[in-house]
Amino acid sequence: MTRVVLSVATSLDGYIDDASEERLLLSNAPDFDRVDQLRADSDAILVGARTLRVDNPRLLVGSADRRADRLASGRPEHPLKITVTASGALDPGLRFWHTGGDKLVYTGDAGLAVARERVGALAEVVSLGPDPSPAALLDDLAGRGIGQLMVEGGTGMHTWFLAAGLVDEIVLAVAPLLVGDAAAPRFVDPARFPGGPQRRFRLEAVEKLGDVAVLRYLLDRTLPTGAPPVGDRTHRV
Repeated sequence: MTRVVLSVATSLDGYIDDASEERLLLSNAPDFDRVDQLRADSDAILVGARTLRVDNPRLLVGSADRRADRLASGRPEHPLKITVTASGALDPGLRFWHTGGDKLVYTGDAGLAVARERVGALAEVVSLGPDPSPAALLDDLAGRGIGQLMVEGGTGMHTWFLAAGLVDEIVLAVAPLLVGDAAAPRFVDPARFPGGPQRRFRLEAVEKLGDVAVLRYLLDRTLPTGAPPVGDRTHRV
């Protein structure tokens, strides 16, 4: 079974960015280094297609020592890079496709032809069927030998996995600032999460990195007794 770790940085009021065109930096240097270690510890990193378009990330392990350790242990220099798209409308010019090692695109039957036309020469494109789900995605990754998946965003992807009850750990970095803009993206969208507000996650650790607080929560994929079913809200990218 593939272990799923959600990695996210938020403001004190739960936003992952502001509404401006320029990306809001929530983390500091020590926290970026911590994220780099988590990337190095993971077999794959996933972001949604919207995050690719907005942030244009490379999703690489930055530390030369960590890359060397991965190679010494028989792993690729960088984790497998994954994105998820409903439409298949991916920009082949983004840095994601031209840095690092292997890339994988998950889509549904409706987006398969478009995704293969756009980025089929740059990545493996896989359809998860007519109604893609996180469970189908994780089944495919388990078959590829992926032991740990790091989900870096954005809002739609975090909501998708949490609403499906398929997250094992949340690593939440909280920055000491307020965004306060209803147009800005938040950590998750409204959804019917397993267990609802009665379900409490286990706080495993709290770490102070400069002015950023990093909280690690462990989740049990087993629904609590009497928990409501996962809702049918669909999160598209």
